[in-house]
Amino acid sequence: MNIWDQVFSAVNLIALLAWTGLILLPRWPALLSAALYLGVGLLCLVYSILLVSVLGGLIPAGDGGADFTTIDGVRAIFSSDVGVTIGWTHYLAFDLFAGIWIARDADAKFFSRWVQAPILLATFLAGPLGLFLWLIIREPRSRASGRWQ
Repeated sequence: MNIWDQVFSAVNLIALLAWTGLILLPRWPALLSAALYLGVGLLCLVYSILLVSVLGGLIPAGDGGADFTTIDGVRAIFSSDVGVTIGWTHYLAFDLFAGIWIARDADAKFFSRWVQAPILLATFLAGPLGLFLWLIIREPRSRASGRWQ
């Protein structure tokens, strides 16, 4: 197993642990803080270190170097193990952040955990789909409460 397989496995484990707690466990403040700081925070740290290393030329990324301005440049980045690892870590961090926001927002609006669970699962598996579902589901209750936020 090479270093990128190990980093990829580690970020997946971080995300899986945070999502499992977010979906299945009671929403204690300590759990939400752990998901945010140990989950999202660690993912952001790994992402930042890898991205700065690639952009600084310390780690080669793909055949054409790091170029986010063209589809060919992005394809070249994702053709390398480090590029895939950076991209995947980016998705994991933002999807988890969105999931934490959804969970907190749903709790504040008194949605049952049975309603929340499939939305959180959809966010875990297909980030923007779960977020889109939540935005649609939350809107009527937000308007009815007079606290449209």
